[in-house]
Amino acid sequence: MSLKSNLLATMAAVTLATTAFAESTIAVDDAYARSSGKTAKAGAAFMMIQNSGETDDRLIGAKSDAAARVELHTHKIDDAGVAKMIEVEEGFVIPAGETFMLQRGGDHLMFMGLTAPFEQGAKVPVTLIFENAGEVEIEIPVDLDRKDKGGHGSHSN
Repeated sequence: MSLKSNLLATMAAVTLATTAFAESTIAVDDAYARSSGKTAKAGAAFMMIQNSGETDDRLIGAKSDAAARVELHTHKIDDAGVAKMIEVEEGFVIPAGETFMLQRGGDHLMFMGLTAPFEQGAKVPVTLIFENAGEVEIEIPVDLDRKDKGGHGSHSN
């Protein structure tokens, strides 16, 4: 290879590495999953999603072998004052430089059609899908005893 070819190859590699590094601005902390019991067909997961980037991102989906499907959900109060869970098809904006909360009583991941019960101390493999950062693979510990209700703190929007 000529010096020019080597230089161009090196510049291309640095550009790709910089692009990959720039996209790794999402971090997940304090995640846990739970279900309502050993015969439960559904479960939920909660976590703090940090976006250290300079632009907003959006959580647009999730997938896991632990369930037939994973949906993004929130609670909405209807006209009668009853809270109902609904799917959020457009996803959740994760603001630049902020932390977004998935928490009980609010936005969360919903596991539908569990392939096996969530057992205390087990880990649930989940792939979070972001509009910009792409796929982020995490393992979420199952904590059936955790009692916090929005205990991660206030919701950042």
